Amino acid sequence: DGALNFNTWLLFIQYGCCFGVELTMNNASATYFKETFELTTESAAAIASIFGWMNLFARGLGGFTSDIFNRNMGMRGRLIWQTVCLLIEGVMVLVFASTNSLGLSIFILVIFSSFVQAAEGSTYGIVPYVDPPSTGSISGIVGAGGNTGAVCFGLGFRQLAKTKDAFNLMGFTILGSAALTFLISIKGHRSIFGGEDSEAVKAAWQKSG
Repeated sequence: DGALNFNTWLLFIQYGCCFGVELTMNNASATYFKETFELTTESAAAIASIFGWMNLFARGLGGFTSDIFNRNMGMRGRLIWQTVCLLIEGVMVLVFASTNSLGLSIFILVIFSSFVQAAEGSTYGIVPYVDPPSTGSISGIVGAGGNTGAVCFGLGFRQLAKTKDAFNLMGFTILGSAALTFLISIKGHRSIFGGEDSEAVKAAWQKSG
């Protein structure tokens, strides 16, 4: 049943645009810093590792913030936070690709990485609500979206002549995926644009708040 739920595939795409981006950056960022700023391999790898270090807090913080939004607005709050994470992530990719200063590029990388990880946590703040009896299969499908996204973005870096073009493609794809949140409609929960939380759901999130 999880595979037949439209929301599952929307989250599949969105997870591809956060965890897939993380996997892509793990492979591409060191080369980017080395070629763009003429750094040694060691220096470029050290800077690129900053992206992974954000995992220590940002993914959990993304899920925690999703919980806070949920306590105040229910599922609509989780969806709003998901959209915010993806929008900031997409914008940061585009800014990162256009930055010519090494120092500014590292600063943007930290912000970019933080919202990549936060979007991952936010995504899995939504997954358990899609269809509770099918949470396991939905989790697996959404998780596979991350690997699928990495393959697709990796092809962009491989096939496009300029690395900047690959980053721009990735950035605009992420921004497009943010708009998919407006299509997510979970039974018994309010969406961003409309609908109402069921009485049981409303009582649960109001009590937790």
